This record gives sequence, structure tokens and C-alpha cells, in this order.
Amino acid sequence: MEIPNGSSSSTHIPAEPLPIRRLQESLINRIAAGEIIHRPASALKELVENCLDAGATSIRVTVKDGGMKLLQIQDNGCGIRKTDLHILAERFTTSKLSTFSDLSHIRTYGFRGEALASISHVAHLSVVTKTKSDTCAWRACYSDGFLVAPKPGQSIEPKACAGNDGTTITIEDLFYNTPTRLSALRSTSEEYSRILDVLTKYAIHNPKVAFSCKKANSPSPDLSTPSSSETLNTIRLLYGHSVAKELVPVKVSSKCPVNEEGDMDVDGGEEDSESWHGEAYITNANYQAKKMVFLLFINHRLVESSRMKRAFEAVYTGILPKGASPFIYLSLEIDPRSVDVNVHPTKKEVHFLNEEAIIEKVSNAFQEALTVQNHSRVFEYQASIDWPWWCRWAYTDLDKKTLLTGGIANPEQVISKKRKGKEREASDDEREESSSTLSKASAQKKTLSQHKVRTSLRDRTLDSMFPVSNPAQLGKSSSQERKDDTGHETVKTRDVKESECYLTSVVNLRQSVAKGKHRHLTEILEKHTFVGIVDLPRSLSLIQHSTNLYLVNHGSLAEEMFYQLGLRQFGDFSRLRLEPPPPLRTLVEIAVNSEDSTKTAKMTKPQITDRIVNILMSRREMLAEYFSLCISEKGLVESLPLLLRDYTPDLNNLPSFLMRLGPQVDWTSEAECFENFLRELAYFYTPGATVVPASTSGSDNCAEEEKAERWQIEHVLFPAMRRYLAAPKSLLDRDVVQAASLPDLYKVFERC
Repeated sequence: MEIPNGSSSSTHIPAEPLPIRRLQESLINRIAAGEIIHRPASALKELVENCLDAGATSIRVTVKDGGMKLLQIQDNGCGIRKTDLHILAERFTTSKLSTFSDLSHIRTYGFRGEALASISHVAHLSVVTKTKSDTCAWRACYSDGFLVAPKPGQSIEPKACAGNDGTTITIEDLFYNTPTRLSALRSTSEEYSRILDVLTKYAIHNPKVAFSCKKANSPSPDLSTPSSSETLNTIRLLYGHSVAKELVPVKVSSKCPVNEEGDMDVDGGEEDSESWHGEAYITNANYQAKKMVFLLFINHRLVESSRMKRAFEAVYTGILPKGASPFIYLSLEIDPRSVDVNVHPTKKEVHFLNEEAIIEKVSNAFQEALTVQNHSRVFEYQASIDWPWWCRWAYTDLDKKTLLTGGIANPEQVISKKRKGKEREASDDEREESSSTLSKASAQKKTLSQHKVRTSLRDRTLDSMFPVSNPAQLGKSSSQERKDDTGHETVKTRDVKESECYLTSVVNLRQSVAKGKHRHLTEILEKHTFVGIVDLPRSLSLIQHSTNLYLVNHGSLAEEMFYQLGLRQFGDFSRLRLEPPPPLRTLVEIAVNSEDSTKTAKMTKPQITDRIVNILMSRREMLAEYFSLCISEKGLVESLPLLLRDYTPDLNNLPSFLMRLGPQVDWTSEAECFENFLRELAYFYTPGATVVPASTSGSDNCAEEEKAERWQIEHVLFPAMRRYLAAPKSLLDRDVVQAASLPDLYKVFERC
């Protein structure tokens, strides 16, 4: 067949119209499943909404391979009746609607009865449920919308099993029968991040419900929120303090404008079909993000609205710098008669009356709240503590060798944005000249001032002038001091070598330390520069790494380091001999008599002392062999384990240490015994771990002891942390806080 104009066509045009056929039921269901279940996160959203409809106060999610291998949702809601299990996964089976008129005032999340049906067509679905009136739980399996047997040859009827009140839905091998959709999904990590995003948004809108999400076989959840919380607290928990501290509450309604305090003046009267009200949390001008975070809930349903998003972006246009975006959480409650929720298969969009007027009124409320709250910008870049005069540092003359000066931190940021803009606007000749200039400059890259990190050997910290704890070290200081990687002088100590130990419990404890190591935090401690002690009683010190200043709890860092040093030297400790050796019973008696908790104990103080002494005496051979804690047959404490040379623990805390070994150590289990003992030993070694009564010999002795402790912290503890501490992630919760950043401070000064 020839086509005019030399073109060809591969499209077949039938001479007669094809007959219309009814699609098979399985094909209809497969198409519907593709409309509703796009990825694991969309399946999770449908099931979480079912949990909330069931009145759940706790929702726990378990995920494997981004939800493609396993997606399990457990709630403590009202459960499902056994008589309803046979039609649970069929299409259009729901408890939310009975007539079409019910759709006009629907207040629940789900109503079409398609979620479980769609999931059963593209995955292996199983349900375990129990109502409060049932004596046991019931388990059922589904495929293509109908009950199936768990295993070949078994009955398809629901089986009785153990279970708590509520429902547990397990989805396995999602999209196993639709390989095209399965191959179109992203990586497992990206799919898992989408799941976390969905749960994060619903957790913020439902602060009274406890949410948790973790990967299968993971000991701790990646997302966890408490029940009976508040929206602001949940935002702080999930998005961080930097967002929560800049939030401004806004309330708005169809009748009531927002007053200066951000509250509504609500008038009485009945609501009509066009009435509505909303509650929001928006960030002020101090918060700036690269990407806008917009959480929109309409009648408690998570939806999207591009028109609202554009309108709210326009509100912030004159407030934030170009390229900066806000965080907005908005919850609107509109009369159900004015909302059409049945306009999208996944219910992520809704239509409602007077949309333009509502958007305009909410935008005006945001504008007014921001105007009231943000007369000027306030920039905070350090912890909220009262800094001593020597901590109020500032970057001064670049030619002077101050603490924050010197080498290149980020050489990639050499060419400024202004130069790039000029280069794009230049003509061809000017571009050639500019490119030649840049090529010459590339050989000698200029370092911006805010990225310089210089250190000088002439700089001295305040603590560098304190005396040593052991006067005998004064004569050795010149031979023992060396320069570390940062150019600072420290006391040269012997290497702490790892002992050879083949006990499975010790090997596992060492492996857990290596596995829990946080790489970036460990790098900060390895390459830090000691600045000074901020507050000795509260164990707070300042260190610098690159262009950042960190406030650290040196007590918590030291306790973790001493635990790791004890584990490192297990079975091969050096000994700290006590001359003369004190009696064990006397030491324990001192601690028991001074312990307030023993006053309410069921046993008398002599009985408690006898029990602790008997425990330690019966295990003195093991203590001597593994930990070098030597107790003679007569009950004299002859030696203690020495964890770090040149560091002597405060022996005033020895009675408390020996007393705690009785109740705090699990002597019945090998692994727990070793770990508990080493934790108590680390606590004994930690500076300032126990409050010791003030000395009565005079204030001069107290001052000397404080100077000695300061010297040990700077010249022994922090250098040892550089070499031996594998910092765990848990230290980031409250023990290591970034107090200042030099590039951020430059941004502040530039705006001023």
C-alpha cells in the first residue's frame, strides 16, 4: 500500500468496527489495583487510614526491602468481626457507606472498599484480627479478593490464633505478578524513605496516636512518636528543634479573622454548609530551607493542592531571600457537604466549594501572623547558655593567627556566585578573557575567609596553665610532651594494646562497639582542637573541628571511652596498687551508710553490707583474673584495674564503686556480667561522675584539686579520646552540640 507524500504508516485501521466485549473480572480488578496501589507507600497510606478509622492509638509498621518483600501494619483498634472476614478483601465492601447520600457527609478516611481488594490482587495478603469481645484472634489469607488456604491442602476458613486486640495486616511480595510495575519502582532505600515520609505526616496530624516504623530484624525503630502528645512536640521530634523553635501558630476561620495574639474571636451561632476553620504552624523569617515542606490536611485527610502551595509561596516571597522556602503545616476542617472526596483513586486530591476565597483568607492570615511575629530577624548559631567572656570569640583580622584561622576547608566553594553570574552575562570576547583569568586563578585558588581554619602554636587555652595532678610528672613534662596531629602539646602515653581474648561474649561486645561507631562524630573527636572547659561541675567543654565549634559533655565522652578501654584490655589490665590496702567491708559500709536509697530498703544496712561483701568475696578469683581487681582472703582491696596511664581516678568514689558492684551487676549471665562490670568501672573513672563532699582542709586544697582535674581533662582525657574513642551515635542526642559555624556567622554579618 502506498502512502501519499512518501510517508509510511504502521497503524492498522480496521475496515469494520471491532465488537465490544466485557472485560474479565480478574483484568478489571488488576487495572483497579494499578490505579490505587502505585508503590509500597501508597499501600501503607491506605492501611494507616484504616487503622485511624478503627480508633487505633498505636500503629506499628515493619518493612523489609522498602516494603516490596514485607509490609506489616499492626494497630490496637476495634478489630474486624470474624463474620466479616470472608468478604473483607472483595471490591466495594465497606462499613463506611450504605447509600449514595452518605457520601455527602463522609467523615472517615476510607469509604470505597478498594484498598484491601487491590492489595490482594498484586500481593500475598494475610490478616490477624481480634475484637474486644472475641476470646481469640483470627487469621485469614487472601488472593484476588477471596479467602485462600495458608498452605495447600488446608481449609480456607479463618484459623483461630493468639493475638492482641486490633488488626495486623501483612503484605508480602508486592507486585509479584506485575513485573513491569515492580521494575519501575526505585531503590529499596528510596521506597523506604517514602514510607517514612507518609508516616511522618500522619504522625504530626495525629499526635495522640503512637507511631513507630522499623526495618525487619532491626533492633530499634527509625521513626517513633509517643501517644498523647501535641502537634508542636511531634514536629520538634520528627523535623528537629531548628524547625520547631521558629514556628508561628495561626488560626483562621470563615467568620473569624486572626487577632494580634494569633487567636480567633469565635462568635456563637450555627454553622452553615460553607463554614470552615483551620489551624496551622508556619515558620517565620528566621527559618530558611532549600525545599518547601507543605503538609496539608483537609478534614483530617492528607491531600495535595498546587494552588495553595503557590499562594503560600507568594506570601513568603517578600520575607525570605531568593531560593529559600518555609515549613507549613495546615489543617482545614470544612463542612463535608462542601467537599467532594471522590475525585481521585488514591484520594490525594479533593474538591471543595469557595476554594479561591479560602486560599485568599488563609494567605492573609499567614501574612498577618508573619508581620506580627517578625519585626526583625534573629539569628541563633550557638547553644543557649551564658558564655564566659573568653568564649565570646569572633573572627578578627585574617593576618593574625587566631584560633579560627588557616588551611582550606572547602576548596570547591572558591568561585563566588557573583563571578558565575558575571561570566554568564559577558560577551564572547569578555568570556574568553574571563576564562583565561579563571584558568590562571585556578592554579592559585583563593580561599574565602569564612573557610579558613588556622591554628597557631603560640595560642594557649585557659586550661593549659593548670598544674598536673601528680607532682612527680612536673619533672617529666618536658620529655613526655609531644605534638599531636593538630599541633597542640599533649602528654605522651603508652599505646593501649588490645588483649587477646577468645570468649564469645567479649568478642561480641567488641564487635557491637565497632558496629555502633558513628564515622563523622569519631572523625570530629580524632581531629579536634581543644578550646577550653566551659563548666567543670556540669562537665561541659568546647572543642573545634574545621570551621565549627562544638559544646561537648566531656564526662559522657570519657565514660564511653573508659568502657571501651576496659573492653579493649579485658583480661590483661595493668594494676593500680593500693598501699596500704583498705578493708573491703569498711569501704562498702561507708557507701551503704551514705546512700539514701538504703533507708527505704527491706533489708537493714548491715545485711546489705554483708550481702555485697559476700558477693565480691565469692567471686574474687574471677575479678582478679579478668579485671585485676585483687581482694585478699582477709578482705583487703589490694589493687584496682588501671585503664589509662597518667590518669588516676578519684579514689573518694571507691566505696561507691564497690557498693554498686553488688546490685548493678548481673552475676548470673556471662555477657551481662562483663558489660555491667565494665560500665560501672567506667563510671568510677569518669571525672565528676560522683559528687564528693567538699574538703575541710581549706579552700586552697580545693582550688589545687580543681586545677589538677582541669589539667587531666585537657592533657590526658581529650588526647586519649582522639586515639581510642569510637564514638556511638547516641552521643549526638545531648552530649555533642554544634555551638557555632564560621560560614554561618559570616552570612549573618553579611546581612547586617
